[in-house]
Amino acid sequence: MLDLSGRRIVCLGDVMLDRFLYGDASRLSPEAPVPVVRLGRTQSMAGGAGNVARNIAALGGLPALIGLVGEDAEATELDGLLGGAARLLRTPGRRTTVKLRVIAGRQQIVRVDDEVVSEASAAESDAIAATLAQVLAQADALILSDYGKGVLTPGVIALAIGAARARGIPVIADPKGRDFSRYAGAACLTPNARELAEASGLPVGSDAECEAAARAVMAEVAVDAVLATRSEKGMMLVCRDAPAVALPTMAREVFDVSGAGDTVIATLALSIAAGMDLEAAMRTANAAAGVVVGKLGTATCSAAELDHALREAEGATGEMLGWPAAQRLVQSWRDQGLVVGFANGVFDVLHAGHTRMLRAARGHCDRLVVALNADASVSRLKGPTRPMNPLADRVAVIAALASVDAVVAFEEDTPLEAILALRPDRLFKGADYRIDQVVGATEVASWGGRTELLELLPGRSTTGLLDRARG
Repeated sequence: MLDLSGRRIVCLGDVMLDRFLYGDASRLSPEAPVPVVRLGRTQSMAGGAGNVARNIAALGGLPALIGLVGEDAEATELDGLLGGAARLLRTPGRRTTVKLRVIAGRQQIVRVDDEVVSEASAAESDAIAATLAQVLAQADALILSDYGKGVLTPGVIALAIGAARARGIPVIADPKGRDFSRYAGAACLTPNARELAEASGLPVGSDAECEAAARAVMAEVAVDAVLATRSEKGMMLVCRDAPAVALPTMAREVFDVSGAGDTVIATLALSIAAGMDLEAAMRTANAAAGVVVGKLGTATCSAAELDHALREAEGATGEMLGWPAAQRLVQSWRDQGLVVGFANGVFDVLHAGHTRMLRAARGHCDRLVVALNADASVSRLKGPTRPMNPLADRVAVIAALASVDAVVAFEEDTPLEAILALRPDRLFKGADYRIDQVVGATEVASWGGRTELLELLPGRSTTGLLDRARG
């Protein structure tokens, strides 16, 4: 399993407070042609450079966040959200940036920005420099998270890059504006496609155009590499004197791209700090980005989710999740408001009936966990000649299915303990059962879930297929 934990990453940049209002919209307002959103819940989290720090922490890293805020209630709220990771410098007269998003169902309806953009004063720049000197000595990498709100002036950027390079610390910068020359000395820039087009003055639609634009920037700016994030087109890494490397997006479903760039730069910095080269670090960051764009809001990627995404990108390694990892992964899905489904079985001879049922199950939920009977359990239930394939082989086959998001195994004769451990929202079984015959149906209903009975292909019972093969 990939281990990015314990790496110390300093993040300097524009910190903001992200607020989300979640609700449902079923009608238009009689006052204007806009939806009426019935408020369900609210959520606040650190955004901008604060979200970069959140992503570092979610992956097990140790962030040290430096930013400017006002002397206001929003700054106090940010301090509470960030805890020990924050070194927020409060300034009289500065307003803490707040972004408010209203989301109905899974659709963002409107965003309202409450901000006043002002460059860091001489006194603020001195405070940043003093704080940076305190934390940089123990750092493994420095991130410059520029949202164009005034913290990263050319003077502050030059000071930060110079201090990091003097200590041999790599600098990764998420740039803003048309002039990338102020980031000279950074190891890597991570612009999105629009930002790269603006800085280079060139089109970036195709792979060839994107590479040409990145090389044009590198011809003018002393940086080692440009990693362009390209939304649904994935990423492209362009290094000096090396061929460009393009990766397609790894996202199955894109719900919200808010904060995806923060996830990329956080994962990239952690990966470089862990000793990866830039290409390997990009592949890791691409996997993390694929996780967060499948979530609503300013999201993060956990270590368990990243490990799962990387294994999935490799075409499934045949590994199954242990119970602590499975519980963490399911909880992270639940925290995102995703519907988690659960199916179980032997699956020792995979056939069309199985794949049809699992596809149908995935259509009723956002994430599907499949629990397999361990070999001893199968032998007790089916007789000494079963299973036909051992657990490791069965895991490899089931994990390779696009409809399956996670695989676990249980030793008991029934999956009840597994169901109680994961607490799924949907429990799936074939239509040859009645609800009252399904193990776990009562328990799932007790926490507000439900059991779905799925149609089967006629004559596609594994036992029947084996009986016919034998005789």
